[in-house]
Amino acid sequence: MSPFTGSAARTSDWQHLRCEIADGVATVTLARPEKLNALTFGAYADLRDLLAELSRERSVRALVLAGEGRGFCSGGDVDEIIGATLAMDTAQLLDFNRMTGQVVRAVRECPFPVIAAVHGVAAGAGAVLALAADFRIADPSARFAFLFTRVGLSGGDMGAAYLLPRVVGLGHATRLLMLGEPVRAPEAERIGLISEMADEGAADERAQRLAHRLAEGPALAYAQTKALLTAELDMPLAASVELDASTQALLMNGEDYAEFHAAFTEKRPPKWRGR
Repeated sequence: MSPFTGSAARTSDWQHLRCEIADGVATVTLARPEKLNALTFGAYADLRDLLAELSRERSVRALVLAGEGRGFCSGGDVDEIIGATLAMDTAQLLDFNRMTGQVVRAVRECPFPVIAAVHGVAAGAGAVLALAADFRIADPSARFAFLFTRVGLSGGDMGAAYLLPRVVGLGHATRLLMLGEPVRAPEAERIGLISEMADEGAADERAQRLAHRLAEGPALAYAQTKALLTAELDMPLAASVELDASTQALLMNGEDYAEFHAAFTEKRPPKWRGR
């Protein structure tokens, strides 16, 4: 994403979100606990815009996405979104659905790792937000449910039909998206939907620990790895290895690559600068 923007600077006045930045780690908390962090039109837009603003800030090297209260995110608010969409025309509905997809694209395209810290329910759009993250750390209370067919819509919402088969395989993805049945933490870990299982109540702590580890590492190398993982999903091998070669040539001219050699020679830990 371009570092140049014509929009207003980042604000702290987000709807149903909190954003804190410390030591290179941004923590974005979905903060509507009385509604299990159900998303509104404003919350979708704010999350999309916040991720765009954080992507332009070189100080952010990792991001934790968490939920306040009893769960991670119960999806779109039934009254404020589903009820409202029944009164929309096709053009308005297309705008709304494109906006929700832009949130997922923002998670996948931001130039730093995103870690979802999941406890309790991650349903509907909440499940897709967790799916879009680079890492999903969950405690035993976590349960994922892709509920779209349960409300009469396609299971392929917000990029779920693109992302989920690439994480858990086509067979599991078909079952989860078609039936909309909840998947509890042990099964989610077995099929690869969870990156790491935390102890009860410890998902946020484990996510923070991983985020700080990533923030202290070679940020540019991580950013390019994430970009290649996304870009090469649909590339033939020849194009992928060529893109890998070009990326490595650029990074070999970077300060971090030279710093590794100096640190190895001097028998000390590298001092990564993300350059």
